[in-house]
Amino acid sequence: MNWITNYVRPKLGTLLNRRETPDNLWVKCGECSQMVFHRELAEAQQVCPYCAHHMGIVPEERFKRLFDKGEFETVPQPETPVDPLQFRDAKKYTDRLKDARKSTSRDDAVLIGKGKISGVTTVAAASDFKFMGGSMGMAVGNALLKAAETAVEAKAPLIIFSAAGGARMQEGILSLMQMPRTTIAVQMVREAGLPYISVFTHPTTGGVTASYAMLGDVQISEPNALICFAGPRVIEQTIREKLPEGFQRAEYLLDHGMLDMVVDRRKIAAEIGKVLRMLMRLPAEAAALPDPGDAPIIGIVENTPATGKSDKT
Repeated sequence: MNWITNYVRPKLGTLLNRRETPDNLWVKCGECSQMVFHRELAEAQQVCPYCAHHMGIVPEERFKRLFDKGEFETVPQPETPVDPLQFRDAKKYTDRLKDARKSTSRDDAVLIGKGKISGVTTVAAASDFKFMGGSMGMAVGNALLKAAETAVEAKAPLIIFSAAGGARMQEGILSLMQMPRTTIAVQMVREAGLPYISVFTHPTTGGVTASYAMLGDVQISEPNALICFAGPRVIEQTIREKLPEGFQRAEYLLDHGMLDMVVDRRKIAAEIGKVLRMLMRLPAEAAALPDPGDAPIIGIVENTPATGKSDKT
């Protein structure tokens, strides 16, 4: 009886009342395979503290670290027709949209925010790669046009954080039409005499790279971001040759003159603030922003306020 009372009953109670440990407390780094506690990763803006690998980050969290004191207002976006082509592959496009909206709690891939960066009123748009790979459809095109219009009305600079697998195939030719539309959006900002900063994150590919992403007055990228039109695997299969090490990565593009800076995410708000104040012909801030750490800046830009052009040093 003592054996049953002292051992079997407590063991059964432990098994029956065991609480499952949440499986999202630790995140495995895709680069170095280290396990990182979720709070530590959130504090580091989804940058691995062991190898500095930049993981995906949602637009809301990005904006909280970008805008002064984390304060910004969300800009409403125009309504967009759903499934204009009534497209279906393995499943209906409407079902894919429902799944993406449920998993991300947003209507489409882009969030627009308005706030101050280093004291400069700024409009920013950021893509969420978790929403159908950040693909560019009609809703994304409308969102970027809205961001450009908001920037022009507020006489504010425009920043776009790109993260996309290209155009959204489920919208066919309508998605490809967003390439000239977003180019026009950038031109609206430029004609108003306002700066446009393009920030590349991993990955930025396809029609996004071939349109608004490559048109920035200043081009900035996060480290090791894949930036291309066609991916390296497609190119290797086409030309039947081995590509150079790091081909189409941010550092490679910086070395070949397609980027102005490669900046760690933990320092990007401070660097964008400096660039904005120069381009808007404002004096440097009296008090420097706190240094977030030893995250490196792999490219330096000297901006000429009158033209917005840059020379690497």
